[in-house]
Amino acid sequence: MSTAGMFGQFGGSFVPEDLTNVLNVLANEFEKAKIDPAFLTEFKEVLAEFVGRENPLTYARNLSENQGGAKIYLKREDLNHTGAHKINNAIGQILLAKRMGAKRVIAETGAGQHGVATATACAMFGMDCIIYMGKHDMKRQALNVFRMELLGAKVVSVDAGQGRLKDAVDAALGDLVENYQNTFYLLGSAVGPHPFPTMVKFFQSVISEESKRQILDKEGKLPTAVVACTGGGSNAIGAFAHYIEEEAVRLIGVEPAEAPSLTEGGCQLLSMDLNV
Repeated sequence: MSTAGMFGQFGGSFVPEDLTNVLNVLANEFEKAKIDPAFLTEFKEVLAEFVGRENPLTYARNLSENQGGAKIYLKREDLNHTGAHKINNAIGQILLAKRMGAKRVIAETGAGQHGVATATACAMFGMDCIIYMGKHDMKRQALNVFRMELLGAKVVSVDAGQGRLKDAVDAALGDLVENYQNTFYLLGSAVGPHPFPTMVKFFQSVISEESKRQILDKEGKLPTAVVACTGGGSNAIGAFAHYIEEEAVRLIGVEPAEAPSLTEGGCQLLSMDLNV
């Protein structure tokens, strides 16, 4: 048990001893990498040359007028290579994996965008890639499964539990415990034990780092609110990170109606069995 990596009352690491040792090594390597100028320079260069950052902050004129005149800007993560924000974290973690000498990379995915981003990063750096995906998610996201396999990844169907994202995370953690000596787990959501949420926040914070600078250039002031979708949390924490200390900026997370409510404290979507 460890309380490192806390986000207020949330976070920490409550996992079996075998996994604790693995995660401690990962946390130590991450702490070294994030202050290493050479690592940070390579991360920024790959984001610029391969991902296509920085992406624009686009004024949505028609939407703004439709909604009563409030000026609405869209941070265009959809313009990244692979079509989503997931590639930011995938590149950061794949560089960490390379730094640690890993040859085999595993990941979980729900909708499939993180799986596609991981498969892309692995193909770029010549690493074996295994993606765990719930059986129900594989059916509804068959196109992304095809894209992952096209990029050379092996997609493993997870039938346990509800066959959803949390079950894919469980399966990937089980793989990590068994194969930690040669495997790097590239977790894509702000979930799981420390240091994963901290790493995801660090690599995804490029979103708000850019948007904060861009909105100040365009409007000369900070936004009234930042709105982000919440699922696994990687988009939201990236969009919010550089505004958290700005008390005048409201941070609004929007979740699907069918998801257990974050505000009511249930959030069974992200509950997982770590007895692996």
